[in-house]
Amino acid sequence: MSHRSKVVLAYSGGLDTSVAIPWLREKKGADVVALTVNVGQPGDLEAVRAKAERSGAAKALLVDARQEFAEEFLAPALRANALYEGIYPLGTALARPLIGRHLVEVARREGATYVAHGCTAKGNDQVRFDLSTTSLAPDLEVIAPAREWKMTREEEVAYAAQHGIPVASGPASPYSIDENLWGRSIECGVLEDPAIEPPEEVFGWTRSPQSAPDQPSYVQLSFERGLPVAVDGHRVPLAELIVQMNRTAGAAGVGRIDHLESRVVGIKSREIYECPGATVLLAAHQALEALTLPRDLLDFKRTVEQRYAQMVYDGFWFTPLRGALDAFVTSTQERVTGEVAVKLYKGSARVVGRRSPHSIYQQSLATYSSGDRFRPEMSEGFIYVWGLPARTWAATASHPAAVAPRAAKHRS
Repeated sequence: MSHRSKVVLAYSGGLDTSVAIPWLREKKGADVVALTVNVGQPGDLEAVRAKAERSGAAKALLVDARQEFAEEFLAPALRANALYEGIYPLGTALARPLIGRHLVEVARREGATYVAHGCTAKGNDQVRFDLSTTSLAPDLEVIAPAREWKMTREEEVAYAAQHGIPVASGPASPYSIDENLWGRSIECGVLEDPAIEPPEEVFGWTRSPQSAPDQPSYVQLSFERGLPVAVDGHRVPLAELIVQMNRTAGAAGVGRIDHLESRVVGIKSREIYECPGATVLLAAHQALEALTLPRDLLDFKRTVEQRYAQMVYDGFWFTPLRGALDAFVTSTQERVTGEVAVKLYKGSARVVGRRSPHSIYQQSLATYSSGDRFRPEMSEGFIYVWGLPARTWAATASHPAAVAPRAAKHRS
């Protein structure tokens, strides 16, 4: 790498990416462009950007991508009911291709030859960043300093001190935390023992269900073509709606997830997630789909949803298959419009009502009371035809002629 080459670094402001700036300058001879992307994480991101400059970055950029994240990544994932292993709403996994896309765009604009990130060799995010770059700009090379330098945390702190990089004072948190609009993930510390209940200190978005209000609260969500557009009758942009639901559901203790997860790199990892808004919105969306979509479409879509979630988790966002699956999912959402009522109470989010102008539920067919329009005389014939393959198989298998004779024993 020549002295005048440029590298665009995905910069969070944490110890790893802060140390990466002087390390890239010294070990790779590169000028560093630090890029911080706002996907809804807390904190003073302008201060984070300024810290990158103080740490030695030739340029430090801050991009507000919250609306982009909500509309181009969270919206399709919500329509697809994307839950990895049926549990995890994929908050971190969905943010990485967005950040990766911005890394590539800045690299093109700045004339950089390299992009870099602070991911470790054990994590999933390294795969997502690397594959996003490979898919969008295969000519760019990815540098992952944490995969190369092999420094302990104590050595990183010492390295930071030597280079005048500000490090947070006081005892370091034992937890590794990532946050964005769609959720909060927590790992490390005592959480590495899957037999130990997560201590209350790890939670930041959700109230303990035990201390949540004793009276339930209700929220009315309005959807148009599979996407939430209003809360309790008030229209609000998607990014703001998600933030509002995070607060409302979190106050009721909703959205805590304890997941023993299968990582891309082949190891098991115990992850704690807080996803209050995602939990409520996914439940409401699924309930509205059940009201408006026929059984065969729902069954097939569930197969697509599982594959979709796996692709997102594995880092294959920028692929033809993911685009094709999105096109299918979008086509299923034309009639997923209506209102869903959700009851929030001490850690639970339960759908208690739903209605839609495209509902295929007909009370006159479902009722057992007066007004019943179902024709019971048709059921016997239906069941006969429906069970004909099983009847034929059973009859053939039990017929004497269908029983194969035993092979004769040969005598020597």
